[in-house]
Amino acid sequence: MSSRVKSKQANQVVRAQLAREERKRRLRMITLIAGALIVIAGFIGWGIASAQRSTKAQTPTGASSDGVGLIVGGNGGKAKVELYVDFMCPHCKTFEESAAGTLDEMMSSGRAEVIMHPVAYLDDASTTDFSTRASAAAACASDGGKLNEFSKALFAQQPAEGGPGLSDAELITIGRGVGLGDDFAQCVSDKKYVTWVSKVTNAASERGVRGTPTVYVDGKAVEATVQALTAAVNAAQ
Repeated sequence: MSSRVKSKQANQVVRAQLAREERKRRLRMITLIAGALIVIAGFIGWGIASAQRSTKAQTPTGASSDGVGLIVGGNGGKAKVELYVDFMCPHCKTFEESAAGTLDEMMSSGRAEVIMHPVAYLDDASTTDFSTRASAAAACASDGGKLNEFSKALFAQQPAEGGPGLSDAELITIGRGVGLGDDFAQCVSDKKYVTWVSKVTNAASERGVRGTPTVYVDGKAVEATVQALTAAVNAAQ
């Protein structure tokens, strides 16, 4: 065999060996990249799951059966009265002041169960998202068994539109004034129910609630007046 042929064969062996080494190198690289992608995907999935857990709406104590309302009182009342209110809404304050006594009587006599849906339609009416923070504080008050007292006191000190609203410290002071303590204060400071308020607001919009106050009696919308409310509850007895 000539030296030229031997040299050619040797070169072929070397090229084949180099090709095998290159394939092995590429395979190792592909394996490493695939492994890295799996790890990255795992971290992304974990991060998404963690974010979902952290933003999941916690349900307040005393929530209604659908989870998007707060039972004010009158469990088992013959009529079911639902109130959609925004603590920044002047009309809600007017309705509360006129209807509070009637609602209290309806609850104490067992004529009606009253459920409040605190929504946040008017966050843009303050510079600090007061509607959301106030509704979240109402949920904290529900935890402490003082929702009715707190909501009345909060409406009594309703801030003017266009300003900062009340601070968290001021909300806590109002709560302490109706007998709520450190747990309430911590709940407000932690903004525990802010995500829940978004859930309530979205549910209200899906139901067709376009403004506040909105009143339902046994699932039917009624005019937000004492007269219309009383007539609807009387009809349900």
